Amino acid sequence: MRLKSIAASALVLAFAASPAAAEEGMWTYDNFPIARVNQTYGANIDQAWLDRVRAASIRLSTGCSASIVSNEGLVLTNNHCVESCVQNLSTADNQYAQTGFLPASRDEELRCQGMQAEVLISIEDVTERVRAAGEGLEGRAFTQARDAMMAAIETEACAGRTELRCQVVSLYRGGQFKLYTYEKYEDVRLAFAPEEAAGSFGGDLDNFNFPRFSLDAAFLRLYADGRPMQTPTHLGWDAGPPQAGELVVVSGSPGATQRLLTMEQLETVRDVVLPLDQLTRSELRGRLIRYAAEGEEQAFIAGSTLSGVENSYKRGRGQARALIDMEFMAGRAAAEQDLRDRVAADPALAERIGDPWGEIAALQDDYAELYPAYFFLEGRAGGGSQLYSWARTLVRAARERERPAAERLPEYSDSRLGLLRAQTVAANPTYPELNEIQLEWWLSKTREILTVDDPRIRPLLGDESPEGLAERLIAGTSLADPAVREALWDGGLAAVEASDDPLIRFVLATETLGREARAEWEERVEGPTDRAAERLAEARFAVYGDTLYPDATRTPRLTFGRVEGWTYDGRTVEPFTTFGGLFERATGAHPFEVAPRWRAARDELDMDTRFNMAVSTDTIGGNSGSPAINADGEVIGANFDSTFLGQRNAFGYDPNVNRSVIVTAQAITAALRDVYGMDRIADELEGR
Repeated sequence: MRLKSIAASALVLAFAASPAAAEEGMWTYDNFPIARVNQTYGANIDQAWLDRVRAASIRLSTGCSASIVSNEGLVLTNNHCVESCVQNLSTADNQYAQTGFLPASRDEELRCQGMQAEVLISIEDVTERVRAAGEGLEGRAFTQARDAMMAAIETEACAGRTELRCQVVSLYRGGQFKLYTYEKYEDVRLAFAPEEAAGSFGGDLDNFNFPRFSLDAAFLRLYADGRPMQTPTHLGWDAGPPQAGELVVVSGSPGATQRLLTMEQLETVRDVVLPLDQLTRSELRGRLIRYAAEGEEQAFIAGSTLSGVENSYKRGRGQARALIDMEFMAGRAAAEQDLRDRVAADPALAERIGDPWGEIAALQDDYAELYPAYFFLEGRAGGGSQLYSWARTLVRAARERERPAAERLPEYSDSRLGLLRAQTVAANPTYPELNEIQLEWWLSKTREILTVDDPRIRPLLGDESPEGLAERLIAGTSLADPAVREALWDGGLAAVEASDDPLIRFVLATETLGREARAEWEERVEGPTDRAAERLAEARFAVYGDTLYPDATRTPRLTFGRVEGWTYDGRTVEPFTTFGGLFERATGAHPFEVAPRWRAARDELDMDTRFNMAVSTDTIGGNSGSPAINADGEVIGANFDSTFLGQRNAFGYDPNVNRSVIVTAQAITAALRDVYGMDRIADELEGR
């Protein structure tokens, strides 16, 4: 049954295809609805307030968000956002995931290799230049021309400014293009992280749920020339108890939403994309669980990767549930029909727009045909193996740097090479057994899904089995040594092609399979879709004006809401949990085991301290670590999760169930003082 034919239900859902309702929206800094927020909440937000929040908001290269919370470069984020740093800093004698990272002084704060922090300093509209570059072109030529212009604008804007990062982003799915300029900080050090038992209490069972009892908070510090940065423009800190109903503004860099997709595109996500994603994730999850069960060392090695896979798998379940929810999809269909009716009512607009809905619908068969090869050979090549990823980056970077800037893949533009090099040569550990599991899984699933008779499988595997090939490549590679990676990067194509490393040789021989799958995808799917999406964006602007916000694109955004619970299926969920609730929920067995430091400090803790809270802000992946800010511009917590029903947020905002989950500043402060003895950090936060 085609869901777009379902009659609109009585359920009122606010979707981005039509003007946003209260509390909905991931708003850009240059189009935040100040007047509406002030009127709704009785606040006094102005441009100076926004500028201060922007200057203190951080986008981390780990895919998370953060905020500056002291005048000496102290940065608040989530514990799970520094998980890889904690693991990389750990040794056999110091397992910080088990003990917490608790430096006694700033001299003991350690650098997170390859991590970069970025603060947005300006936004410039470059729509005319980018759209002019693609004028009259179709298919892959269209995407390449736009990519080349975007790279040229980035290079031009950041010329000679190594302290900056420039990025042109597409907003409204091609309706606008903006140049975002960031000040970047490359020396980022870990200042505090709790043990895993406290940072992710409840584990995967509680993930995407509420009530929660998690201290998912950590602190970083920005350094320059070996000294902490002076950051006078920072956010204040409110360690008091948050109140139900109060305004919360969340500033962060949400990853990706799909609210501007047509109904046919959503059906493809439901029927093609999510089933393949979930099938492959579930098998990898099983392999990792089996490996982790072999012993404590294996559990440590697999921990971070398994957590990420489980997180993605559970998010996928929530998204799939939304796309088979008849009422939810009826709301989406009604919003689309509203736009189509308004366009049809304006003959001049209708003639100018044409039928982008029909054009996109006609592309969905090609999407379904090409997606598996694009998924396995390009998008997910290597299966998450860090060693493979390094090899592929070294090979592609060497090949792309030989090309003129206008002809490169966009991820290898001049403006992105600095961070890419830093991440590739960073002295971080990797684990051969884990890499072998990931590579073997990727090779076996690629052969299974594309089938043995696919002409690309023989060049990929040769005469070897996935198991044998993965074992040979991982056992023989020397890429775990950062000095080897650095020499290959700096040596360029000549060094890469002369390498006898088996993993480098394998990627040299096979990465073109991904390039070819990508080229066909761009020619038959991405290019035509983007062409039609431009006209859909034009229609939305003509009908709804500037009351729209764009889909999330990992650019800094603001969202607002209230501290509030919700009622679903007759069950009412209150907006707060407490320290007392943590001990009541504890069973003594993983993942509901209270960390030893917390057990020891129980008598010192106020059991009424508000631990986690639910807020009706509009957040998604990438918002992890985002500061939750009150009307006075003070941090009252850090966003770290959302609810399972809230995973429909990828496709639309439902005020009845969409809730962000936030660890409160009150809980963080109390834990620093009474559990971890980190008074120096608490004093810094409170300006003492």
